Amino acid sequence: MLAMAPKPQTKSRAAAKAPAKTAAKSAAKAGAKTGSDTPRPRRKRQVFHEGHKRKLLVVVDETPECESALAYAASRAKRTAGQLALLFVIEPGDFQHWLGVEEIAREEGINKARAVFRLFGRKLKTMGFEKIVPEEIIREGHKAEEITKLIDEDADIGVLVLGASRDPSGPGPLVSSLAGRAGSFHIPITVVPGCLGIEEILEMA
Repeated sequence: MLAMAPKPQTKSRAAAKAPAKTAAKSAAKAGAKTGSDTPRPRRKRQVFHEGHKRKLLVVVDETPECESALAYAASRAKRTAGQLALLFVIEPGDFQHWLGVEEIAREEGINKARAVFRLFGRKLKTMGFEKIVPEEIIREGHKAEEITKLIDEDADIGVLVLGASRDPSGPGPLVSSLAGRAGSFHIPITVVPGCLGIEEILEMA
């Protein structure tokens, strides 16, 4: 929240006799400017500055649509001399009030993330991207929130690539959750349709 500087006092009697209604309006305007709904300033991207590479961020898990996002992002990274970044989010469980159980769950989550990274590393080689060494990132928290935080922290991330489910009920929980905030997102979001095969994706990416 922005801290508003106090207004300097004036010697004018007319100003001292200003109606209370005017003061209330001014306070309301000030409150609107400093409220929690005020959008945060966007951090300037550094993707094309000297010494930087544009990162294409893929959120990975065990859902099949992640492979589509991986194929598209890897192809774009190779064609544009960019960097591939993989994010795995360990989401909070139901045992946070039990310290011992929480530590075990966290360790299991880290092991699962490493296994997913190994799996996607093999997929990259199968697709022909042997020379791409992705950055592997593990975060803890709610997935949509951690994605936003990571993008705010890393000015080299230029594109978020998501895979949409081919399920007729919807594109998937992650795409659906981010769709509502897409208009205020700090970077472009690319959604790869689930109906496309890997070869089709590689041909157009």
